[in-house]
Amino acid sequence: MSVKITALEAENVKRIKAVALTPSPTGLTIVGGNNNQGKTSVLDALAWALGGDRFRPDAAQRDGAVAPAHLKVKLSNGVVVERKGKNASLTVTDPTGRRSGQQLLNAFVEPLALDLPRFMEASDKEKADILLRIIGIGTELHTRDMEIKALYDKRTFTGQLAQQKKHFAEELISYPDAPDEPVSASDLIRQQQEILARNGENQRKRNQLDKLIDEKNQLNFTLRDLDEKIEDLKEEYEQTQAKFTDLEKQIFQARKSAAQLQDESTAELEASIRDIEEINQKVRANLEKSRAEDEAARYASDYDKLTEAITRKRADRMALLNGADLPLPELSVEDGALTYKGKHWRDMSGSDQLRVAAAIVRRLNPDCGFVLLDKLEQMDMTTLQEFSAWLEAEHLQAIATRVSTGSECQIIIEDGMVKDAETALPPVTEKPQQKSWTKGAF
Repeated sequence: MSVKITALEAENVKRIKAVALTPSPTGLTIVGGNNNQGKTSVLDALAWALGGDRFRPDAAQRDGAVAPAHLKVKLSNGVVVERKGKNASLTVTDPTGRRSGQQLLNAFVEPLALDLPRFMEASDKEKADILLRIIGIGTELHTRDMEIKALYDKRTFTGQLAQQKKHFAEELISYPDAPDEPVSASDLIRQQQEILARNGENQRKRNQLDKLIDEKNQLNFTLRDLDEKIEDLKEEYEQTQAKFTDLEKQIFQARKSAAQLQDESTAELEASIRDIEEINQKVRANLEKSRAEDEAARYASDYDKLTEAITRKRADRMALLNGADLPLPELSVEDGALTYKGKHWRDMSGSDQLRVAAAIVRRLNPDCGFVLLDKLEQMDMTTLQEFSAWLEAEHLQAIATRVSTGSECQIIIEDGMVKDAETALPPVTEKPQQKSWTKGAF
């Protein structure tokens, strides 16, 4: 069984003149009163008695007190803790009567149980680190969180790229009537040059024909002249006649060949050459749009794959947490911060915050069955009752202060002493016993 506080006797500690109280063994025991009456001094006295010198108040001795501060705490395991004398020396007595010291107390007293606000005021990361240390998966969870963050960052970047590429592709102009590939100007020019070469050869042949005709005509003139000298130049005439005959044959063949020649038009190629840059601009525009669309689709696919990877990592992470021995159901760590029922600390109700803090502190040292709480005046009655019921169900003891003199307070402190009126807070099952004060005794 975890250790509870069964009784406190305090004298001349801070604002306390003389207080003796017996808290309820489970649930919530509220120490009420107006401001500056000594409520918080009760918690400080308990923390000092059980936590050692690091919890010693700066001004431990009550102002104006003649006698030194005196503390005596009885615990449910039979241990009695006492501080007395000028130096408030510590004496710890076990059930067998043997005396010990702070080391014995440290075995079952959790420091945060004596200062629960310290946990509640810690940063989100500090709270999460404490929980992860308790359940022993801090390193593994941190690794998974880093992996998830890396994937998330990569996915975010990929998604941004996908959107940019998509918008870029949408803004680009396309030409459905353009060819799939750019047209080669060099091919068209080569074709043009081949045609021009063939046409040039045709023209050369025509020029040759004209030359032959001119030569024939010249020879005809020569023959007229030779006719007058035919007798004298018969031999020359015959030679010339033969040459003439040969030229006739050449002319016949040349004319026949020339008649069959047909020049090819380069107009279409010239038009294509003139239009080629415009066509290729359209082709390049289509190719750029296609590439942009492909890139956008690829990045969108990468985004979906990263989303699947994140989902798997989160499932793995959740499985790790679900398999851990958590202090409370629905307690978790998300993005390095402690959560309960899906809510971060700042979004939890006051009772849930107290419930989480108490459960975690208890798990730090399961042998410590109590916590000390200050300033519960911010809680309404419903919240107080809910918290008290939970404490009882968990067999936990909480001793708390509240600026109030109402019926929710089991103990009222007035001017450093316990006031006679004392009532029970529903649904606490066991009413605490009020004790009259006798110096030096419980």
